Amino acid sequence: MTRETMDQFEHAYERMMQASIETASEERRRRIKAHDQAEKEFLAKVWWPAVGNLDDLPPAYELVDLTGGTRFADYAYLPPLSFRLIIEIDGFGPHWRDISRWKFADDLQRQNHLLIDGWHLLRFAFDDMKEKPRRCQQAVLLGLAKWGGKVRTEETVLSIMERGLLHLLIESRGELSPTEAAEKAGFNERTARKAFGTLEAKGIVHPIVSRSRRKMRYRLTIKPCAAERRNGVFGERAVRGTAPDLRPIFLRPP
Repeated sequence: MTRETMDQFEHAYERMMQASIETASEERRRRIKAHDQAEKEFLAKVWWPAVGNLDDLPPAYELVDLTGGTRFADYAYLPPLSFRLIIEIDGFGPHWRDISRWKFADDLQRQNHLLIDGWHLLRFAFDDMKEKPRRCQQAVLLGLAKWGGKVRTEETVLSIMERGLLHLLIESRGELSPTEAAEKAGFNERTARKAFGTLEAKGIVHPIVSRSRRKMRYRLTIKPCAAERRNGVFGERAVRGTAPDLRPIFLRPP
């Protein structure tokens, strides 16, 4: 992160934590104040670079499971849409190495209850988050792309689906068909075609057409250099036409 971006993150983090503490129950307030470095690092290295804000993301979220028991999740993502997401960060420490059979079974049952109750779930290993943050960022984006949502940047507004497709395009050297995108990310092909169409309308991709003028594949309108492609960051060189500056949209290395 740049210093400016880090300052923005810290301000958003403090605001999120304070707002959560003010409305929390006593036990939840205790857990929020005990939030450890792993949970904050997830926001700094994964969520913030991918989504760009901490909106609708209460920490130490309190849940009532199907048996009436109280549970707590590291984060819940509750946008004003039709889906709910639980996010968990797991460290491979004594908690997992020395876990009892009862606790292991209880953890699986807890996860089952969440899924049965209609929650989506993303779990990240702390080591993976530290060593491979871009992979975790892509998991967040592709998950949200499938379930719905929007990300706002200064230059443009992209749906999470559009942003997920852009990441797939980066990994595919800037060119992809709707069928390939659907297979890679688990999208419905019709939905992928629709998202490619909106990206085309925004001047971010352009179609490669067959002799019958059918749109077979899509290519990024701007072309990354080798270093930028490795880091998922685009420069300003255009393949053709005028393209918006997409640098704030793509993931940057932490």
